[in-house]
Amino acid sequence: MRSNRVLRSPGGLSVRLDVRSVIVVGLLLLAALAAGVVLIGTGDFAIPAADVVRTLFGGGNAGQEFIVNELRLPRVLVGLLVGASLGLGGALFQAVTRNPLGSPDVLGLGQGATAGALVVIVQFSGSAAQVTAGALVGGLVTGVSIYLLAWKQGVHGYRLVLVGIGVSAVVTAVNGYLMTVSDIVDAARAVVWMTGSLDGRDWAQVWPLLALCAVLVPLVLGNARGLRLMEMGDDVSHALGVRVERVRALLMIAAVLLTASATAAAGPVSFVALTAPQLARRLTRAPGPNLLASLCMGAALLVVADWASQKAFGAGQIPVGVITGVLGGVYLLWLLVTERRAGRI
Repeated sequence: MRSNRVLRSPGGLSVRLDVRSVIVVGLLLLAALAAGVVLIGTGDFAIPAADVVRTLFGGGNAGQEFIVNELRLPRVLVGLLVGASLGLGGALFQAVTRNPLGSPDVLGLGQGATAGALVVIVQFSGSAAQVTAGALVGGLVTGVSIYLLAWKQGVHGYRLVLVGIGVSAVVTAVNGYLMTVSDIVDAARAVVWMTGSLDGRDWAQVWPLLALCAVLVPLVLGNARGLRLMEMGDDVSHALGVRVERVRALLMIAAVLLTASATAAAGPVSFVALTAPQLARRLTRAPGPNLLASLCMGAALLVVADWASQKAFGAGQIPVGVITGVLGGVYLLWLLVTERRAGRI
């Protein structure tokens, strides 16, 4: 039996807490923050973790404060926010589709954001801010298109996945065409962006992501009960008072915004949105979407992958998207084999 606790407020509000899930979320959050501290201290000028913490609280010397607060902290914060956004977005997509393969990577949202960025790079030679805006618009347009194409008296999981795969194929072809018609300079710039990297990230990427997460995360968590009931089917959810299509549309919009903004900030970092929710589910062993655990797992995965990239190859040598792509590809193959043996695909 699972160990649960019920908290009751004086006003009559009660919340059931799964003790294992709370512990897992706490440990993942600590792991993400600890990995962030270690990553800040990693580089050509290494800084011990204790000095990093002291500098973050204003106790470092002038050199340490410049390196930590101006050069490395923004990169780590972008990594944490991007990983958290992808983890939460992936959990939402997988819960709505009721399919472990229903992630932004499979549905084509990353490819859509890439198309928006490529249009700005290839056609207009846009600035970094314009590329970011183009990626955000491309992801939003792709997400809305998938939702509308999958609509038929409501949106159902497998239909959404199949439409997403089809849209992903079309957008991938468009991206290939844009690469072939671009000149060598723009093509090289596009390839670097398409890999997914945290290099060169600064406070300009931190604040928009932080503001978006501050709005969307409470909104998503506030609808977590409806999302969990929807996993039992639309008819049961309707009977229990859930406005299914409204909740589904709201959460899909939130997931698209989280994924598109993360892609706009760091490029299409692959497979974090696919693996983080599944790993979180296996750690918590709890039913439901595991939203908080997925969020913390995504943040921890991306920061640890960035640290591993720097330790193994040196700073700026291998983008973090390469590391997550390799690890995520292996995990995807394992997941497909597991699903097939279970008779679900």
